[in-house]
Amino acid sequence: MRPAIFMLAAYLLGSVPFGYAAGRVAGVDLRREGSGNTGATNVYRVLGSRWAIPVIVADVLKGLVPVWFFPLWDGKGWPHMALVYGVAAISGHVWPVFLRFKGGKGVATAAGAMLALAPVAVAVSILAWIGLALITRVVSIGSLTAAALVPVLAFYEDAPPETILFALGLTVLVWWTHRSNLGRLLRGKELPFRPNPTADGSVGEMPGEPPGSRPADLGVGREEP
Repeated sequence: MRPAIFMLAAYLLGSVPFGYAAGRVAGVDLRREGSGNTGATNVYRVLGSRWAIPVIVADVLKGLVPVWFFPLWDGKGWPHMALVYGVAAISGHVWPVFLRFKGGKGVATAAGAMLALAPVAVAVSILAWIGLALITRVVSIGSLTAAALVPVLAFYEDAPPETILFALGLTVLVWWTHRSNLGRLLRGKELPFRPNPTADGSVGEMPGEPPGSRPADLGVGREEP
């Protein structure tokens, strides 16, 4: 019974929409601005780094806390419950009950879950993500590459087989949530990421777009964690 309660707690924790909440505090509905996504990248795009950094840290913790701590409190009903809690937390982030099951793309929360299981692999993947995002100016390229690297690096880190399989599953999930980005990358239509030059609490548009030219539900350029 206790593991089931912690599974629900992990999902609810993952569902907490920190990006959306940051936008509301700043007087902005992120679902109607920038890419329309509530992830940290859109927070940075619309509101700037002083809002985005706490959001991405919180999203990482949504994955780290259940995987690291919940197995210590659940009575150890099954030795691999940490992986189950990780799946629940990431599912909450991607399909949050508090936002009608429309959330982020799972990168930051998945990174938090894997950070508790294979920290070296995640650290190297984060460096790759940062480097590629800076070089290409396309966050989705960094996210997709980092997600693919994690299971490979976890293997060389001598992580347990179940952790490697878990990492492979997360790679598939991240690539699936980025399927629209993949399509645009293949067509050469993915927009480069640039911070909003007016990101001081005011809201601006994506580079090269006239004000109000893009409905929020088109999802153009979405590459958020």
